[in-house]
Amino acid sequence: MATWAVRLIGLLAVLSLITPLWHRRLRVELWFGVPTASEAALVITGVAGVGLVMLATGLRRGKRRAWQLTVAVCVVLLVMHGIGRHAVLAGAVALVLAGLLGARREFTAVPDPVGRLAAARVVLQLVGGGFLLELAMLFVRPSLLVGNPSTLARVEHAALALVGVSGPVGFRVDWVDDLTAALGLSFGVAAVLIGGYFLLRSGEPRPSKTSGEDAAVRGLLAQHGRGDSLGYFALRDDKAVVFSASGKAAVSYRVLAAVALASGDPLGDVEAWPGAITEFVALCRRYGWVPAVLGCSEPGAKAWTRHGGLDALELGDEAVVDVATFSVQGRAMRNVRQAVSRVRRAGYHTQVRRLADIPGSELTALRATVEGWRGTPAERGFSMALSRFGHPECDPDVVVVSATLEGQVRALLAFVPWGPDGLSLDLMIRDASMPENGLNELLIVDLLAACRGLEVSRVSLNFAVFRAALERGQRIGAGPVARLWARCLRVASRWWQIETLYRFNARFDPSWVPRFLMFAAVRDLPRIAVAAFEAEGYGGRPPLLLRLLRRR
Repeated sequence: MATWAVRLIGLLAVLSLITPLWHRRLRVELWFGVPTASEAALVITGVAGVGLVMLATGLRRGKRRAWQLTVAVCVVLLVMHGIGRHAVLAGAVALVLAGLLGARREFTAVPDPVGRLAAARVVLQLVGGGFLLELAMLFVRPSLLVGNPSTLARVEHAALALVGVSGPVGFRVDWVDDLTAALGLSFGVAAVLIGGYFLLRSGEPRPSKTSGEDAAVRGLLAQHGRGDSLGYFALRDDKAVVFSASGKAAVSYRVLAAVALASGDPLGDVEAWPGAITEFVALCRRYGWVPAVLGCSEPGAKAWTRHGGLDALELGDEAVVDVATFSVQGRAMRNVRQAVSRVRRAGYHTQVRRLADIPGSELTALRATVEGWRGTPAERGFSMALSRFGHPECDPDVVVVSATLEGQVRALLAFVPWGPDGLSLDLMIRDASMPENGLNELLIVDLLAACRGLEVSRVSLNFAVFRAALERGQRIGAGPVARLWARCLRVASRWWQIETLYRFNARFDPSWVPRFLMFAAVRDLPRIAVAAFEAEGYGGRPPLLLRLLRRR
């Protein structure tokens, strides 16, 4: 109610700017030197209205600082409309203000601890830069000015331009007047918007785990890691973790763009999942974060819905191969069989080893090779990638499958443990200069053949986004909506490997396990999408904004 009421008041304040009665009632002389109150009041009312619309989002998340600023802006609006005797809007503002004061205990979300300093720095930089630029324009070409205004008049004009008010300096050319006014107002608005963003933004702590938390997560994986193939990825260096009160369950997450993005199912005992989910949701409320879960299973989705109040959206399917039933024989596996035979004839050989069994010098060379192939400091991935390779002290049970040609490694797969008897694909990378197709098929087939010796009974391969939608759209009798959605996904596959991964995974005749995206409200989906893309390494917030956030 507070969110919508404040948003409505902001819209009414903006609409009041075009009310003729409002303009007539504001023609009052003021003491501070501005010819009339009309122009300044219009600017203040417009900025306050837009500010309330922005602040409403912070109120929805229960932010204490947003409540404080909203109260202050409502007081300003009340004073301005009291001067103008605009009774309707003044009464509405008074009602909203009374409601906000009565509900102050509802707004408890902790703000970013350095938000004030960051906002002050940005505002000073933009206001100072805009003021100096305006001043320079007034001094560089005095021939464009009417008369010979004093230095004080030029300083006053430059300062007033930042708030959209005309100053005492006149211009001989109209477009110069328009340019200085637009430039000053642009800097002023940018200072308000960007400064407000930093002031109201939720904290984005650097992701980290203490050694004790890391050990506790490993203990939960050792006892209950068989349930979720994505559980081991909770050990990523860029994930934090929150535990249930009993310590028997936990949720790993990362905060990006005010979204606390968890991945996979909660760790630990299923009976203790509600406690971990409750702690995670409470943490989100405390800091004003949007809760979201990327890639949880169906049992996990039910738990998040029941105990976290989140909604579910089917995201895709995970391909899981049963080692006992897998075979390259038969007509259905002909393409895989032919690809593997072709690569073997080209002279490729494979090795399947645990990371702890690879000699140190060879592992160092493998790590350098992978970094060279990758070409970027970090591997893409968040929910289904470990983003580190070649660290036996951290990941001794990781299984590495490599393909060599004439003694040189040309392709490599890495699988993290999935409980005591499973593996989950982490890294799939190869030398881009090698033309042979079928290397990945060879590596997977040889891994599955070696799984019995590794005491592994199931292997999780790639995640296929929107697989069910692609499949439904190709069925006979599919409706127009299903066909259109499948066609859109195939078009998107030109840039992202949507259909390609689905077709590749399907070659191995896997079982398809659905995975879900969990969210609190539909309106949060765009923000969650930005956070998910940034976490997975496929974009996200603008690079300039990220640099500003790092510099703060």
